[in-house]
Amino acid sequence: MIALTLAEVADATGGRLQGDPGTVVTGQVTLDSRAVGAGDLFVAVRGERVDGHDFLPAAATAGAAGALVTRADAALPCVVVEDTVVALGRLASVVHARLTAAGLRTLAITGSSGKTSTKDLLGQVLAAAGQTVSPPGSYNNDIGLPLTVLSADEDTAYLVLEMGARGVGHIARLCRVARPQIGVVLNVGSAHLGEFGSADGIALAKGELVEALPEDGTAVLNVDDARVIGMAPRTRARVLGTGRGADADVRATGVALDDSARPRFTLVAGGEEHPVALQVVGEHQVANALSAAGAALAAGMTPADVAAALSTAGPRSRWRMEVSRRDDGVTVVNDAYNANPESMRAALAALAGLPGERRIAVLGGMAELGPDAAEEHERLGRDAVGAGVDVVIAVGADAVGIAGGATAAGRRAGEESVHVPDRAAALALLEEVLRPGDVVLVKASRSYGLELLAADLLGGAAS
Repeated sequence: MIALTLAEVADATGGRLQGDPGTVVTGQVTLDSRAVGAGDLFVAVRGERVDGHDFLPAAATAGAAGALVTRADAALPCVVVEDTVVALGRLASVVHARLTAAGLRTLAITGSSGKTSTKDLLGQVLAAAGQTVSPPGSYNNDIGLPLTVLSADEDTAYLVLEMGARGVGHIARLCRVARPQIGVVLNVGSAHLGEFGSADGIALAKGELVEALPEDGTAVLNVDDARVIGMAPRTRARVLGTGRGADADVRATGVALDDSARPRFTLVAGGEEHPVALQVVGEHQVANALSAAGAALAAGMTPADVAAALSTAGPRSRWRMEVSRRDDGVTVVNDAYNANPESMRAALAALAGLPGERRIAVLGGMAELGPDAAEEHERLGRDAVGAGVDVVIAVGADAVGIAGGATAAGRRAGEESVHVPDRAAALALLEEVLRPGDVVLVKASRSYGLELLAADLLGGAAS
């Protein structure tokens, strides 16, 4: 973060300072007292189970310059506000405005699926052109996005932000914290359908990103998704289309997968053609790569440089198509960070492209699908069989329909289509049936914690 006095922090957040106004925050902004270092600003957030205010003495001992709090503590200088999360956003907004005035370029990404993978690709591509802030993981909400902004400083050329939404108005609020010059919309799918009510409601919320772009900005829109390209009239910015079709400004031709299911294609953009060999798994990554390419081109990179950087960019965030091979020849694909019908189908297609003797899909529930949840889970079981999965193991009560769908599609119940109650039962079954050459996909919505199952299969920790 740029150096700020506590007086400046108080002014930015509208808070009341208790302590020396000249004290300078020279380090980072953090919510984790265990990560506090000398000169940091500790933000005390009250959660459901833990209250950050209880750790103010620990933050002081670790060398924090001050804290953002709702109640003061004598342990260290404090800026007292009504709501520390709201204040965090205000602080980020002030810092972002200063950095933007100094030349910072901000790029934001949203979509129902693929946000983090695209953010990771784009961050690595832009790093070839200048210092880039794009942290691993899904820092895409009212806490994560401000923390990302605040990790930038005067040397940062590009800031890559991920924006999630759990309702209409959420992305608009994030854009008020950090207004991007380039906005990327990947897709409109079924993620959080239960909260939005319809795909049109999701599109309404995702389109808030393009509405926030300035007239001299660029909206990078996926032309292969009708609801995404349909957002074009909602922006004042230039529209750059990405996709597989001939009408895309940035497109891919000759898509093929190598022996490890990594896509190869020709990037066509700006009248040029350049080969790309992605280091990430699954054909669905082509769309993510094209969106990243469009954003990087909008930021001023050349097609040749973008293609070269894409070909060296690897996976950065945990539990997203992590492919690991055990000593006994079993391959484990940990894609358990999150799931919705679209990302499930993409993962199954990637599983089908991986070499192996048998393909086994261990699938948990998909959360927040609303009234269509039962139908979507049953359809997923059928989709798994259609993708060539040999054994479907459905984990948990919410996933029972997956096994039913797989059975209806021709897999033998109890042998090739199995429902188990929990992670422990899934592990016991897999330990019994796995043999060398098997490829195992583990995937579910984040709340089901199946990344722990993948870790168990690999004999390690998931953290």
